Amino acid sequence: MDASTILKKYETAVYMILITLFAIIVAFSIGELVYILYQALFISTPLLLENNELLGIFGYFLLVLIGVELLATVSAYINEKVIHVEVVIMIAIIAIVRSVILLDPVNMEPMNMFGIAAIIFALCSGYYFLKKGGLRQNLEKV
Repeated sequence: MDASTILKKYETAVYMILITLFAIIVAFSIGELVYILYQALFISTPLLLENNELLGIFGYFLLVLIGVELLATVSAYINEKVIHVEVVIMIAIIAIVRSVILLDPVNMEPMNMFGIAAIIFALCSGYYFLKKGGLRQNLEKV
């Protein structure tokens, strides 16, 4: 058994441990989201959601969604040995949208808002060009 084979087996074992731990984290996150939603709907103000509760629930929901997408990306990398750039950019867009949803515009510096806008523009432009380039490649194959 050479060093390359040992390294590949070690890499696979590390990926499997990471996926298992990530799946556990996502499962507990879903459980916590259900608990937060239950508390907001039935304990604090029955059948009414206040603005801060609603924003917190949306933010946590998007956080769980980011976790699920990252889990899918890692498992796709293990299976195909290819990183799907489109999915990574989509995860980044979801993450920045989550921060925008939870943003308090009253206490925000104007330059920070311009920075967030620039990040959103860059990510969406990259996603657009990635999709446009992928479409052209698919049309050339036909």
